[in-house]
Amino acid sequence: MIPLPIDNILPLFLKTAAQTSNTILQAPPGAGKTTRIPIALLDIIPPDAGAIIMVEPRRLAAVSAAGWMARELGEDAGKTVGYSIRFESRVSAMTRIEVVTEGILIRRIQSDPLLEGTAMVIFDEFHERSVNMDLGLALCLDAQRQARNDLKILVMSATLDCEELSALMDNAPVISSAGRGHPVREIYLEDSGKTRLEQRVAAAIRRALRETEGDVLVFLPGSGEIRYTASLLESDDLEKQGISVRQLYGDLPFEEQQATILPSGRRKVVLATSIAETSLTIDGVRVVVDSGFSRRMRHDPSNGLNRLVTIRESRASAIQRAGRAGRTAEGICYRLFSRHTFNAMVSKSPPEIVETDLSPLVLELAAWGVSDPLELSWIDPPPEAAVESARRFLADAGALDSAGRITPAGREMVCFPLHPRLSRMLTRSRELNCLKLGCALAALLSERDVIRRGSPGDGFVLSDIRDRLETLWRFASGEKVVSDADPAALANALRVCQQFYQLVGIKKNGACVRWDNDAAARLLLSVYSDRVAMRRGGENERYLLSSGRGVRFPGSGVASAPLFIVALSVGGGERREGTIRLWQEVEESQIREELGARIERRENIFWDIREGRAVAAAQERLGCLTLSSSPFVPKPERLLPALLEAVRSSGLALLKPSERFFQLQSRIELLRREFPNAGWPDCSDAALLNMLEGWLGPGLFGIRNSRQLTELDTESLLLGRLDYRFRRDLDDLAPAYLTVPSGSRVRLDYCQGYAPVLAVKLQEMFGLGQTPTIARGKVAVLLHLLSPAGRPLQVTRDLKGFWENSYHQVKREMKGRYPKHPWPDNPMHSLPTRRTKRRI
Repeated sequence: MIPLPIDNILPLFLKTAAQTSNTILQAPPGAGKTTRIPIALLDIIPPDAGAIIMVEPRRLAAVSAAGWMARELGEDAGKTVGYSIRFESRVSAMTRIEVVTEGILIRRIQSDPLLEGTAMVIFDEFHERSVNMDLGLALCLDAQRQARNDLKILVMSATLDCEELSALMDNAPVISSAGRGHPVREIYLEDSGKTRLEQRVAAAIRRALRETEGDVLVFLPGSGEIRYTASLLESDDLEKQGISVRQLYGDLPFEEQQATILPSGRRKVVLATSIAETSLTIDGVRVVVDSGFSRRMRHDPSNGLNRLVTIRESRASAIQRAGRAGRTAEGICYRLFSRHTFNAMVSKSPPEIVETDLSPLVLELAAWGVSDPLELSWIDPPPEAAVESARRFLADAGALDSAGRITPAGREMVCFPLHPRLSRMLTRSRELNCLKLGCALAALLSERDVIRRGSPGDGFVLSDIRDRLETLWRFASGEKVVSDADPAALANALRVCQQFYQLVGIKKNGACVRWDNDAAARLLLSVYSDRVAMRRGGENERYLLSSGRGVRFPGSGVASAPLFIVALSVGGGERREGTIRLWQEVEESQIREELGARIERRENIFWDIREGRAVAAAQERLGCLTLSSSPFVPKPERLLPALLEAVRSSGLALLKPSERFFQLQSRIELLRREFPNAGWPDCSDAALLNMLEGWLGPGLFGIRNSRQLTELDTESLLLGRLDYRFRRDLDDLAPAYLTVPSGSRVRLDYCQGYAPVLAVKLQEMFGLGQTPTIARGKVAVLLHLLSPAGRPLQVTRDLKGFWENSYHQVKREMKGRYPKHPWPDNPMHSLPTRRTKRRI
């Protein structure tokens, strides 16, 4: 065997693993941990102790790892080393090392909590932190602590916080190994931001082919970018140059994925997603082209929808990607971003458990007997909001009871290798006696789309799930299919459909089924009740989901959009409307039949802002969708909550309060401020809005529209907050009017600021030496001394000072302008008047 860095620590590792229950092995890619460690463990785990199960994050990685180990032993897979993946297994009675995917491990431990016949479980590539890897470790640790203290657990990782993981695994020892790394030269290609990503990637590939030797591994965000980049390279005639362009992403048929990683004798350009970052070995790769982006699925617990987002990769991912070029010799990594961008990247990607839909995890935990995820051991506990969202969905699907315990239906659902939605579809299809249809729909919805998706500008054809089922039926029957169908995807969907047939007990080679409108509608409605959507008004392309989110058809929508659809697949951004990717029309009668128990019938009374009136309607609602609405006339007292809420939302604006209201409000607030211990009520806007029921409610009886609201005597209603004592003191302490020396009653304006304003003609204040006060002398009024024409001449709180100083300047300026009015030399000792000299 070829020497590998992991060989140097094998004696220490085996000694540690033999003496402890839990061990952590940290080794970078290329060290040889995946292929050497399981074989070495055969020396310390005798055959009668049980088998070694090694968990890989992907099917391709599991098959590849098993093949490598089998070849090192000079055997074929299925003897000493075997593998089990979904719908495929190569093991025998002599198998001692079984490589499995995460889902297989979880199914096995659920059916056999003691993992009898298993001596050790190895979690490989744990740093990828998939939710199923976290769940598998949590279940194994729980089984170990509860009943299997002899079960050994090994976690192998390239980059991870091993101190935190060690504490989780009862202070497991950490063994570290060097990697088999060769120098990798990094070339940063600046991003101008003006060129499409795929075009820049294609240019970098052409440069790499000119400047380097060996295979080229290219990292792109997703399958769409991969296919477009491949189309850009077609014009280069690379095949004639002995160079093959291969694609590698999760939705490809498994056989194509396997063919891509195997040696071919020709130089290869492999266009891959992050699937090729760590868990796969592609021999011959000397060059990496890194786009700098990846695509992740994120779940929004508030509406139950997933969305694919393209994000800048983490620094850890960028380092992992570059390392793929240095596995066998010196390599080169072309990075389509600057060094500054690299330094600004987040250090590592968040684990999947904090971003993804947790419905499968919560169902698995319920099957394990755990209703609270915190009962198990997690590096990152599942977020509470996502767990609660998952519980609601599973309860609606009948998988959990009101206490969060798994139901018999949930027990049946958890046995299928599917998301709980589609598991429920299979169980519901049994109830409706349409198992074949359920299997076909589950296959179409769980696998790669059988219709190639374009964009609206590229002749995009919007079609529904019925078109896909009919296409699958024609393909299975040997008939011609539509031009935009994907033969490989159709073959894969048909194969998965047949495998589902076996799971539910249908004859192995049962024929594919045609569309049954009523049965299909009931199946889809039963598992996508939160995706029922209703057309908005007269618009063809815009819909509202029952969960409350807006969605729309891409482009110009459809020629004649149905009133109701089930939006089976929704994409789009976080804040804007989602885009309907896959759908199916349903009838209102079908909704009522299948979801009748969830239709809420209630009388809804609300304020219509546009019409300016209270509206009462008897409604039937499915979530946020109004299926029917008919008006009725409610009793006056039932209108009160809607009226109060409308006034509260408007901030009192709907009332259009009078000037007298605002003056009264300010007078009360002034006294509350000056006499804090007297008990004056809080009449600020905030307080009035909080206590609308108390002071405004009695006046709303019989009110139905905005005109009647504006006619309310708001001053009297506000005055009703004061008892007799406060009303008596109000006029005494904060009078609405003051009598000035001339005998005039002049209104005080309390709304201008801290002190009330007394706007009065200057001549009417003759003979008064001190500024008037209110509130028992606590507050001096603010005098606006006016000219005979009513224009302000002086603003002051010091009347005496004005007479002694500023008055004489005002007199000189105003005497000539207003000669008919008195301007005495000694105003403090003159008679006040509101008349001219002649009238005096």
